[in-house]
Amino acid sequence: MKKTPARFLNIALLVLFGFAASTNAQTSTASPSSTDCAQMPALKQQLDRAENRLKDWPQTARYRDANMSVAAPAKAETRVVFMGDSITDLWDDKDYGGFFPGKPYVNRGIGGQTTPQMLIRFRRDVLALQPKAVVILAGTNDIAGNTGTVTPEFIQDNIATMAELARLHGIRVVLASLLPVSDYERNKEGKQIMQTVRRPPAQIKALNEWIKNYAAQNGHTYLDYYSAVKDDKEMLKDELSDDGLHANAAGYAVMAPLAEQAISAALKKKK
Repeated sequence: MKKTPARFLNIALLVLFGFAASTNAQTSTASPSSTDCAQMPALKQQLDRAENRLKDWPQTARYRDANMSVAAPAKAETRVVFMGDSITDLWDDKDYGGFFPGKPYVNRGIGGQTTPQMLIRFRRDVLALQPKAVVILAGTNDIAGNTGTVTPEFIQDNIATMAELARLHGIRVVLASLLPVSDYERNKEGKQIMQTVRRPPAQIKALNEWIKNYAAQNGHTYLDYYSAVKDDKEMLKDELSDDGLHANAAGYAVMAPLAEQAISAALKKKK
C-alpha cells in the first residue's frame, strides 16, 4: 500500500517520541517537567506546518483563487508576471510603495521558495495568465538550502527550464540577478544577523554571472539588480535593507525603475 507523506510524518513522530521516552526512562524516573509540557504547543504548531507543507510542497494553493479571478488579457494589455520568492512577494506591501500601482503587473512571489517549487507552479502561476513577459527572480533560497542541498547546475537547470517554457508560449523573459546580502543588520535583541553564512557572496556572484551569460546567449533580457544595490564591499547596502537579505522601501525604490527598463527592453524583442 502506498504511504502518504502524512503517514510518514506520523511514523517519524512515533519513532521520535519513542526514542525520547526510552531515553528519559534510562536517565530518570521523574515525571516530565513543566518546561517540557510548555513546549508542546509550539512543537505541535511546527508539526502542523510541516504536515501542511508536505501536502502542498510547491504551494500551488497560494494563488489558486487569485488566478481564477484573472481575466484573459485585453489585446493591447502588456501584462507582466513576476515569479519569485519573498523579495518578489514582499513587493506587494504598501509600506514598500506597493507593487507597480496602475500597471498590469501580476505578483506571483512566495516567500522562502526555491527554483524547483517555482518550476512546478510555473504553468498555473505564469503560463496560464498569458502575460507578454515574465520577470524571474530565483535562486537565493536554493543557495541557502531551503529545500535541501543542491548543486549550481540544479539551480541553473530550473531557471533555464522556466525560461524555455515561457519562450515556447510566446512570453518574453526577463532574468533578474540575485540581490547581494550583508551582515550589517541586527535583530530586536541586538544580535548581528549573519546572512552570508547561508548565502555565501561568492555563490551569489557565480549564479548571477551564469544568469547574465545565459540571458545573453538565449536572447533574454538580464535585469541587474545586484550592481545597483551593492556597496563597495559587494554587500547589500545598509540603507536598502533592514535584515541584510530583503529590500526595504528604499531598496524597492531602486529596483522598480530597473525592472521597468528591463521589461520595456524585453517587450521590444522578437518572440
